[in-house]
Amino acid sequence: MAYKTIYQQSIERPNDFWAEAAKELHWDRPWTRVLDESDAPFYRWFSGGEMNTCYNALDRHCESGRGGQAALIYDSAVTGQVRTFSYEQLRDHVARFAGALRARGVEKGDRVIIYMPMIPEAVIAMLACARIGAVHSVVFGGFAANELATRVLDAKPRLIVSATCGIEGARVIPY
Repeated sequence: MAYKTIYQQSIERPNDFWAEAAKELHWDRPWTRVLDESDAPFYRWFSGGEMNTCYNALDRHCESGRGGQAALIYDSAVTGQVRTFSYEQLRDHVARFAGALRARGVEKGDRVIIYMPMIPEAVIAMLACARIGAVHSVVFGGFAANELATRVLDAKPRLIVSATCGIEGARVIPY
């Protein structure tokens, strides 16, 4: 289908458009309404529905035979490091890290701050939070102590996942 046709459908019949698009995802519990406008301006998409973002990002691809395909390619201009993770490899790393989060008491609905540079382990931490239903908040590694403290106090996290440092150009930035 041509882009203009799809775009026009999204404008003219947004509920039908998004309902059709959402069918491409795995839902643990289907939605009852695509867009709930009953408490405007606080809209809710896919009311009543429940899904696991991590399952949709990784597991379903493994189950459909794509497990060996590349899911994440890390290519760092700073360190020159290139790493490729298949869906299966990434799923396994995420599952292990989700287990580590659980072992430290993180449960569904808990908040986790991720204070890491842009490395594969940050993606693994985010997906691990999604896997167990924890809410993650990514905090920029370049924040000064006061800005970091403000975000930590606001989030009231159960856990903070951090690296020891980040690299900017040739500089090592201690975390």
